[in-house]
Amino acid sequence: MPIYTRRGDHGVTSLTDGARVSKTSTRVEAYGTVDEANSAVGFARAAVTDRELDDVLHFVQQRLFNCSSSLATPAESRTDTTPLIEAADVAFLESAIDRFMERSGPLTHFVIEGGCEPACRLHVARAITRRAERRLVALAAETDIDEQVEAFVNRLSDVLFASARYANHLAGITEEIWDPHAPRPEL
Repeated sequence: MPIYTRRGDHGVTSLTDGARVSKTSTRVEAYGTVDEANSAVGFARAAVTDRELDDVLHFVQQRLFNCSSSLATPAESRTDTTPLIEAADVAFLESAIDRFMERSGPLTHFVIEGGCEPACRLHVARAITRRAERRLVALAAETDIDEQVEAFVNRLSDVLFASARYANHLAGITEEIWDPHAPRPEL
């Protein structure tokens, strides 16, 4: 079975209910950016060696597909088979945030994104997730979207931040603190 349909050659795509919309629509931008975030989480997972962290990120990727499916389904077209994000999924993310933050130590300053490779990749995924959240807010201003999807994506950026801190902690890397008055280096 080919993966191409040629139906999108003129800038339109299909939603889950068959409706045709512009590829530049707010809805497509929202679920497309969630897909981008999911790819970034997968890229981060490729560098993660800690089983617990990988398990959390695997769960995240599974639920991001649910988020995309929900966003690609207009509210009036949702059925009992539309994949959902549940309050328990959001609570799971909150638990992971608490666990990783506790292990990484108290957060008292803004930190510079960086450190070990997994942490760097997780920070990139976090930034993309923040963009996805902005796209969700724009879509929610136009139409009804699942509130649990909004909550999940909001918590996800926090999970990714906490995961990056935890990855650096596991690697024994001290976080670099943001210094708004850092001296200019000599060149």
